Amino acid sequence: MVAWWRRRPRHPVHQLRRVLAGLLAVAALVLALRPVPTSAGSAPPETVTDPVVVAAGDLPAGTVLGPDDVTVRQLPADLVPGGAVPDPGTVDGVALASAVRAGEVLTDARLVGAGLWSQVPAGHVAAPVRLADLAVAALLRSGDRVDVLASRPGLPTEVVVDDAVVLAVPASAAADDGLSDDAGLLVLAVAEGDAGRLAAASTEATLTVTLGPP
Repeated sequence: MVAWWRRRPRHPVHQLRRVLAGLLAVAALVLALRPVPTSAGSAPPETVTDPVVVAAGDLPAGTVLGPDDVTVRQLPADLVPGGAVPDPGTVDGVALASAVRAGEVLTDARLVGAGLWSQVPAGHVAAPVRLADLAVAALLRSGDRVDVLASRPGLPTEVVVDDAVVLAVPASAAADDGLSDDAGLLVLAVAEGDAGRLAAASTEATLTVTLGPP
C-alpha cells in the first residue's frame, strides 16, 4: 500500500510546459542581445569625392603646363588641400612657381599668379634660375625686375639677362639650411632668345641678380 503523503508524479504535460517556458526565456534573451539589423536594402554611406588636378610627372619650377603635364584624380572631399585646382583647363599655359612631384595635387601656391603671368609680353617664357646667395633670393618679390649676372673664375662678370620680371619666389627659396629643392630658386620671365643663354650660364657660372626699377 502506497503511503498517502507521497507526491504523485507530475503529468507529462506539466513537464513539457516547464521545458517550453525555459526555451522561450532563452530565446527572448538571445533576441534582446542581438544587434539591431539595418533596414533592408540600406548600404554604407558613399564617400564624397572631389576632382583635383595632379602632376603627371616630376616637373621643375618654371614649367609652362600643358595637357600632358597634368591629370585628374578623385580624392575624398575631406582630404582635398586648400587652393586645389579642380579643372585642368584653368592651368593650361600657366607656369609653375616651384617644382612639383608626380602625383602631387596642384594648388594656387604652386602656380604663378594669373594676373602676373598675363603681364608677361608675348615671346617670353618662364625660366628657373638658382642663385648662389640665398640672402639675395630672400629680398626678392614677385613683380620685381632684375638683371641676371654670371661670374666665372678668371673672367669679368657679365650680364646674361636684363630687365627680367620675377614671376615667383618659392617659399623655401631662401631656406637657411640650403637643403630644400627650391633653395635660391627664382622663376623669371625672359625672352625666348635669352632662355638658352640663361640655361647655359646656370651650368657654367655662379649667378646673382641686381634689382632694377619696378
